[in-house]
Amino acid sequence: MFNVVRNEPAPASLTGKSKYDSKDVWSALEKVFHKKCYICETSSPLDINVEHFVPHEGNTELMFDWNNLYFSCGRCNNIKLAKYDNLLDCCDPNIDVVRAIKHKPPMTPFAKKLQITAQNNDNKTILTAELLDRVFNSEHTPNKAVTASYLRRNVFNQYNLLLTQLNKYYDPLTLPDEKNRAVERIKLLLVPSAPYSAFISWCIIEDEELAPILHDYIGLT
Repeated sequence: MFNVVRNEPAPASLTGKSKYDSKDVWSALEKVFHKKCYICETSSPLDINVEHFVPHEGNTELMFDWNNLYFSCGRCNNIKLAKYDNLLDCCDPNIDVVRAIKHKPPMTPFAKKLQITAQNNDNKTILTAELLDRVFNSEHTPNKAVTASYLRRNVFNQYNLLLTQLNKYYDPLTLPDEKNRAVERIKLLLVPSAPYSAFISWCIIEDEELAPILHDYIGLT
């Protein structure tokens, strides 16, 4: 999960309260969420939903509230459903969702699990971590097990891009300008538009040398 700045105005179609997934809503959500599922951070997922962060349960105000509409992949939306209705809000400017939940990438492409750990003891953080763990590690159906394995491989591929730059940065033969280029490339992996940026962020958070250098590129600063 990553921090999102909802900097687009409410789409005009919502005022009519007839559809919450009109073209202008999709367009605005794509801009706000960088075409990423707000839960798993998959970029441009094939199956996408306009999700109600708080289940509307027939409540018209919640159904058409722009601040309650989120960009989600179909898989995450299916796992979340109404059970997870008290989550950390990635659009809340007062919550650093990246630092609230530790995302540890898998060490190999076919790792059986990756680690998701709540960093706070409040109910919202714990429930959000539980949802993320289910998204990335679920085996409760054969389909979910297969898609979770595929998702972990995608996370590993992004992590592998980071390892390439870390190897360049820490190579004793690396020249200063090459080190700087490695840092700039790592920044590209940390931006909100990058897939699985929370996993990359935690690798940097736990790096003694790079954490202070890249602090301002991680979560809320």
